[in-house]
This record gives sequence, C-alpha cells and structure tokens, in this order.
Amino acid sequence: MGETNSRSAASEEEKAAPVSRNFIEEMIDKDLAEGRYKEVCTRFPPEPNGYLHIGHAKSILLNYGIAKEYGGKFHLRFDDTNPTKEKNEFVESIERDVAWLGAKHDGPVLFASNYFDTMYEKAVLLIKKGLAYVSDLSADEIREYRGTLTEPGREDPGRNRSVEENLTLFTEMKDGKFADGEKVLRAKIDMASSNINMRDPVIYRIAHLTHQNTGDKWCIYPMYDFAHPIEDAIEGITHSLCTLEFEDHRPLYNWVVENTDWENPPRQIEFAKMYLNNVVTGKRYIKKLVQDGIVDGWDDPRLVSIAGLRRRGYTPESIKMFVELSGISKANSVSDPAMLEYCIREDLKMKRPRMMAVLHPLKLIIDNYPEGQTEMLDADNNLENPELGKRQIPFERELYINEDDFMENPVPKYKRLYPGNEVRLMHAYFVKCVGCDKDENGHVTAVHVTYDPETKAGTGFTGRKVKGTIHWVPAKESFRATVRLYNSLIDPDKSVYNEDGSLNINPNSVEIIDNAMLEPALKDAKAYDSFQFVRDGYYCVDCKDSKEGAPVFNRIVTLKSSFKLPKKQ
Repeated sequence: MGETNSRSAASEEEKAAPVSRNFIEEMIDKDLAEGRYKEVCTRFPPEPNGYLHIGHAKSILLNYGIAKEYGGKFHLRFDDTNPTKEKNEFVESIERDVAWLGAKHDGPVLFASNYFDTMYEKAVLLIKKGLAYVSDLSADEIREYRGTLTEPGREDPGRNRSVEENLTLFTEMKDGKFADGEKVLRAKIDMASSNINMRDPVIYRIAHLTHQNTGDKWCIYPMYDFAHPIEDAIEGITHSLCTLEFEDHRPLYNWVVENTDWENPPRQIEFAKMYLNNVVTGKRYIKKLVQDGIVDGWDDPRLVSIAGLRRRGYTPESIKMFVELSGISKANSVSDPAMLEYCIREDLKMKRPRMMAVLHPLKLIIDNYPEGQTEMLDADNNLENPELGKRQIPFERELYINEDDFMENPVPKYKRLYPGNEVRLMHAYFVKCVGCDKDENGHVTAVHVTYDPETKAGTGFTGRKVKGTIHWVPAKESFRATVRLYNSLIDPDKSVYNEDGSLNINPNSVEIIDNAMLEPALKDAKAYDSFQFVRDGYYCVDCKDSKEGAPVFNRIVTLKSSFKLPKKQ
C-alpha cells in the first residue's frame, strides 16, 4: 500500500512539475497573455541564392514547431529581392528540403517579389512623410559618409531635397531613366545614431536585371532590411524569428513597420545560430567547391547541405533530434559533428536491416563442404527488432570474407581466422582454418577451412564455443558494387580556413571501393534505401549514381563513436 501511495505521489509530482520553456516560448506566451496577438504566425524566409544547410534546418524546424505548438500558421516565403544571385534551381531545392524535413507550410509558397507593388507604395509613403530621400552618392561614398563606430556620419547632400523632387526622382528611377548605381533611395533616420544600421540606410537600388519571378517589370529593387519587415507585416507574421546577426538590425526592422503604418506589426526575436566544427556552410565557399569540381554538386554527401545529408542517407528524424539536442538559446555555441552522427545511429539502429557486405574480399573455401551444393540459411534482419522479419541467404562451398578477417601470423588477442583457429560464420557454421593459398608475391589469395555440420546457427548447438564471429557473402550469388567511404571534407588536423581565406581540404575525404561484394538481397535496393552493413556502418543507396540492378552505396556513418550525450543537470 505504501509503495502504491509513493508511486501515486511521484506521478502527481511529475504532473505538477513545470514544463521547461525556452526564451522564445516565454516571450510568445507573454504576447498572447497581454493580447498583443490573437494567434501565432511564423515563417521561414530563405533567399534563393544557394542550397540550404544544417543550420537552416534549425530555423525551419523552430519556426514550424512554434507555429504548430501554438496552433498557428507557418509560411514558406522566398526573400527574392536580389536578382543578381537568385535562381529557380535554388527555389526548387529549398522547397524539396523544407518538405523533406516535414515542415508543412500553410497556403501556397510565397515570394517577396509578389509584394513589390506594396513595397514601392510604402517607399513613396516614406518620401511623402519626409522619411526617405533620393541620393546621388555612389556605394563607396555612402560608406564613407556613414562614419565609424566612434565617429558619427555626415549628411548626404541630397538629404534635404523636397518631397516633390524626391517623388519625381524615385519615379524616374522606377521608369529606368538612370543607370545602375547612379541613384538610390535612403531612409531618413539619424546619421549620428550609435547603431550604424540606422544611419540613413539604403532601401532601394537600381538594377537593370531580369528577375526570376517578375521578369523585366522592375529595374529597382528593395534592400533586404526594408523588404523583410514589410513582407512579414503583409502576411500577418506575429513573430519574426531570426538569427543573432540580425539583432543590430532590429531597430531598423521596427522603424520600417512603425513608419509604414501597419496594425499589429510583427515582432523580431533573435536566437543563436547552430554552428558545427570543421564543416563548410558558407554559400560562396560551397559554390567555389562546386565550380572547381572538388565536390560533385551542392548535394555532395560530404557537405552538410540538407540535400547532401539526404543523399548521404541522413533522415529527417535524425536532423530533428540533432536540432533538439543543440537547443534554443541566445548564446552562440558550436556543436560536434559527432553528435549529428550519434543522432543518425540512434534513428537507424532499430529501423534498418543488418546485411552482409564484404568491402575488401578474400576467397574462403570450405574444403569439406559438398561441391555444387547451395543451402538457404535463415537470418534475422535486425535482432533488436523482430518486426523487420527474416531473410534467406545462399550458403556455398566458396565464400568471400574481408581481408582483415584472416591473419597468417596473428597479433596478440586476434580472434578471427588464422591457421588452427575456429570461428563462427555469421548465420552459418563453425569453420576451422587449415591453410591458405598465395600468389608468387606471397599475397594470400584464398583461405581454406573445414566446417562442422553440427554447429549450424539456430540449432541450439552448445558443444563448444568460439571467440570470434565473422561475416561473409556467397561467391557465386553475391554481386560486385561500388561503395564510397566518406570522411571529413576539411582536413581534421587543420582549421577550416587558411589565412588567405581558402579551405583546408582533406585529400582523403572519400575512398571509393569498386570491388566490394554484397549479399544478393541488396541488388534490388532503390535510391535512398539504407541498411546496416554488419560490423562496419550504415549505408545508403546513392540517388544520383545508382542504376537499376547496380546500386552505389554511400557510407552514412560508422558503427562506433566516442561521442556521449552530456548528462542532464
């Protein structure tokens, strides 16, 4: 009775325990309680100028998760205000990545460029209010006039133009009467502000370029800091969640929405980015790697782009786990890629079948096994998950084992095959090494063993024990495949960047094995199918280079790691 009461009390205590809330949730709770907003609406607003990477996954899942947690809405919107770098290829890749991560946006995909008319109207409104003016200064001159962190800026010569003159000039900018860079529109705020972002920032520039969404309709384009808050306001975004580098831009964000007359304007909240050690995430660096042929595209499995991680074999669940373990905070921190590897192992270990693959094949001949005979052996697909069922593997007189599973002169504590030693062949029999064949150079070409038919796996044999178990594939029934072993793209013994800004590329970032021998059940594997190769690691069928009946396998991650989750405080 006492034990029952204590369990009940513990249960009540658990129910009463406060739910841990991150600082963003606390701020949203307060906004809702005070009636600032009636519902929550968030967005993920990428610029379509490259592929997304693991850091973007944090932003996607945070914005989507917050919207769902509060029963609100989540938007996917492209901040396509810079036609110099944007492509439809990037739009399509981002849509794929967001959908793959499971972040379902409400309504259609949105584009900042769809709001260009409204942005233009709001710029005209600022001019009429005396809060924006046309400048004749060049980009270098504007930078010079802006001042420094210790010195205030100087007034632009065009700062005191009349409203009428500014309206005329801005209209002429829109009508294409000026060349690129000849004029800009600046917000009129405070050239002495301690925040340089508030020193009359440029809000429109001229660019005679064809836009991927609006074509040639416009030759003036809004700057990000002006466009972004207006996009949020148009869509009814309540909480504009962005990374810490935008913290200094928040006063300008607020200034724009306050002075362009919006009811219930959105609120910007910043959180820390997710950094990883020894990886490349910068778009310009990845673009150069692609252009130089160091990687085979934005989805190269050595990259931490979302497309690259997907191609390598990472799952949405593993990335979600990684984001959750990294946490949400206001302080920048760096995560170890080993934690990401831990997450994929945890996700796959109960879900995927454990298959046999011999990466460096060595012929094994069972001298006393009947020639020409083949028997089918039962194998559990995953001992820890019986729901994955069983499969049958053909067993023959000649097999392949890994080269390192035999040593003619074994080192101390070696438990695999060597002359006179007995091991178990996985799912099969005990075999005892009786010798080996060598070529004229002394290289071992085949290992000879005898088997004990009484020791068949699954028969309950207990007559004796062996210390080693090795895997194998049948020589006739197996098939040859290409297997790629990936390592860090960056030299692990160096920092990511050299002093000149170049990357320290690891010359051994990938090992390609063309003669791996795999058990026959793997031959029909399809793109993105993943498996555990026993005693080695997790592998995924490559989506680009595989062909029907000839899959190419990418190693996702090895089986073992020294990484351990930190203990909860």
